[in-house]
Amino acid sequence: MILKENKCFILIVLFALLFVNRVEAQLTDLVRLEYSFIPSSKSEDQYTRLRATLNYPIKLKEKNYFIIGAEYNRIILNLEEDYAFNTQNLNRLHIIDLNFGYTFKSKNDWRFGVNINPRIASTLTNPITSDDLFLNGGVFAIKDKTEETEADKPYRLVLGLTYNTTAGLPYPLPFVSYFRQINETWSFNVGVPKSNLKYTFDRRSNLQAFASLDGYFANIQESMLVGDKRVDNISLSLVVGGLGYEYCFTKHIVAYSYIGYTFRLNNVLRNEDREEVFKLDDLNAFYLRTGLKFKI
Repeated sequence: MILKENKCFILIVLFALLFVNRVEAQLTDLVRLEYSFIPSSKSEDQYTRLRATLNYPIKLKEKNYFIIGAEYNRIILNLEEDYAFNTQNLNRLHIIDLNFGYTFKSKNDWRFGVNINPRIASTLTNPITSDDLFLNGGVFAIKDKTEETEADKPYRLVLGLTYNTTAGLPYPLPFVSYFRQINETWSFNVGVPKSNLKYTFDRRSNLQAFASLDGYFANIQESMLVGDKRVDNISLSLVVGGLGYEYCFTKHIVAYSYIGYTFRLNNVLRNEDREEVFKLDDLNAFYLRTGLKFKI
């Protein structure tokens, strides 16, 4: 029972904190196109994700913005192992997010914001039902001293509370992230879902060592039997570490690539109560994520 509760807690924290990463990206990334790939090292199964993000800030008055946006994730599961059940309905997962946010800067240099994130996460083999719908949200505060040239060591502190119906907890969870510029070439970020140590070659390129969380949770519209148990949901949780490289074509257009290895990979079929029924794959493997973004 304790082991089951620990696994549930890890899943809850993972998806609640992944939402905060989406909030931070919403503030800076106007357009993002991304490709992720995980081939299993000792299995025929493969995981591929295609991601497209669009955000549009609307200036209400000086330093106050309303942000609308959307994100689409197409997850392709090539389940080629010889499973004792039909995996055809699991080949394609769709995660569609709408983003609505408001942010303003206060007189004491703090920026505050709120975000509401309706989501569809499903196999979408049938018309959409209430089981496919989720609602995420959060409030956050940012103290940003990265643009001040007089600052000895520029920094950025992000504090937040998030609520995620995917997690199944009836209360918000806290979030903290801290960035510090050590000198002209070195900087670091400590937090969840991503921490890194970055070396900047010049104004166009940088290299970083990173550790991060990734994953998803989705409804299976055509529920299935695995043994004598019914499966209604699927989830993936990852803990990844490796190296990343970014190249800035301009101040706003950035290409990036992250290569690493999964220290924890948990791909699980779950029942309607989100309890684990069957583990598809838990073999650690190579990880690749690459893309192009237009940021402010």
